[in-house]
Amino acid sequence: MEWLSEFGAIAAMQGFNGLSVFCVLLLMALGLAIIFGQMGVINMAHGEFLTIGAYTTFVVSSLTEQYAPAFGPYYFFFAIALSFLIAGAIGWLVEWAMISKLYQRPLDTLLATWGLSLVMQQAFRSIFGAREVSATLPEWLMGSWNPTETIDIPRNGLFVMGLTILLTATIFLMLYRSRWGLQVRATMQNRVMSRAVGINTKRVDRMTFALGCGVAGVAGAAFTTIGSTGPTAGSLYIVDTFLVVVFGGAASLFGTIASAFSIAQAQSIMEFFMSGSMAKVLTLSAVILILMMRPQGLFSIKVRK
Repeated sequence: MEWLSEFGAIAAMQGFNGLSVFCVLLLMALGLAIIFGQMGVINMAHGEFLTIGAYTTFVVSSLTEQYAPAFGPYYFFFAIALSFLIAGAIGWLVEWAMISKLYQRPLDTLLATWGLSLVMQQAFRSIFGAREVSATLPEWLMGSWNPTETIDIPRNGLFVMGLTILLTATIFLMLYRSRWGLQVRATMQNRVMSRAVGINTKRVDRMTFALGCGVAGVAGAAFTTIGSTGPTAGSLYIVDTFLVVVFGGAASLFGTIASAFSIAQAQSIMEFFMSGSMAKVLTLSAVILILMMRPQGLFSIKVRK
């Protein structure tokens, strides 16, 4: 029975690794679900907003080490808030300068934001260099929690999980329990009628896009706890993120959560038995087969035609 207990411990730790991937995927997918699901904008530069958050955390970490080491145990909370603000502000400017001219033209938004992603990647290389960098984590994020003698659960994974739960609950309350959320959902379902009843749809669009980019910035701050940051770090997640949003149902927040959990756990468990690339291929194949049978995704919002 010893092998059974060892297998159970490995399965538990592998499952928790899947939860860590799930948290980063969900944070990315939440921002994209707001932008793509609520606004119909295909933002291929969404991964670069994750990179903005990751580099912001790295800069705050470096400045704290150099000028205020006593602030070290607390800097990460400040870095998360700053990542949200900077990524959101840049998203606001992008919507104002480019996206606002391309509504109802999804192919044009795809090409424009893809070009923007290349420009942002080159800007990252020019500012921070091509080599990957890592933020210095606070001491309380290091180490692991041991519920049993054979199971080690990283503290940084627990923190990212708590951050994900808090942010998901906040977005849910904003979308479904606030006046702003009501305006967003009304604009999504009928833009002309929303404008007719007095909703400033341009302001709603701009704030929604900024919020989605800000959430991606928070995902970047969380990403620094599990990996290093480079100019193309965000682009590695963009395909999986779109897959999560489409598979869950583009306008469904609950579908995004369920889809992120399913894909992350499937990849994590299969990576234990085979290579990472093969696990991705099998996961993608399964998702495609399901979407062939249910093109609207796992969950779809019913809209009166």
